Amino acid sequence: MKHDLIERNVGLLAILIIIAISFGGLAQIVPLLFQKETTEPVDTLRPYTALQMEGRDIYIREGCHVCHSQMIRPFRSETERYGHYSLAGEQVWEHPFLWGSKRTGPDLARVGQRYSDAWHEIHLMNPRDVVPQSNMPRFPWLADNILTGEDTKRKLEIFRNNFGVPYTDEDIAGAKEAVVGKTEMQALIAYLQSLGHAFR
Repeated sequence: MKHDLIERNVGLLAILIIIAISFGGLAQIVPLLFQKETTEPVDTLRPYTALQMEGRDIYIREGCHVCHSQMIRPFRSETERYGHYSLAGEQVWEHPFLWGSKRTGPDLARVGQRYSDAWHEIHLMNPRDVVPQSNMPRFPWLADNILTGEDTKRKLEIFRNNFGVPYTDEDIAGAKEAVVGKTEMQALIAYLQSLGHAFR
């Protein structure tokens, strides 16, 4: 009888579905907030340098995360191709997370130091020069755009104060000087070369 009442009342059914999903979600999510593996960085994790941080912002601005994931799943087919599967402790200082879900291009979680800086530059200028079958767009303007470093210090301060990234006062004070005059290409390559450093 009660079951019929729920089935015949679409509004009540929707409310009960939302309640059920909410409790299920809480049961999965809340315990993760208290596990060391998900809240503390792995021992080998180090903060991005000022130049790498600028490169990360360029990576986001140019939409690289739309086609490239940064999360290796714990399956043999993935670990043999990309390396050790991703750990939550590698991501504790990432805001926003750049895990992604679509792989038009390969996963980049462990791409750092796999290729030289020169390879990355050629690839970003015209991907087909190094990967003939690539459908990745060209990014030649990155070589022309020069960083001013106006916001770099503030970015590092935000990550230290709001997210607990262990930047020192010296890191923050020298942030602008570390990036001023560098190209966006150099910054993006510095960021790409840093990916996966916790497992090198």
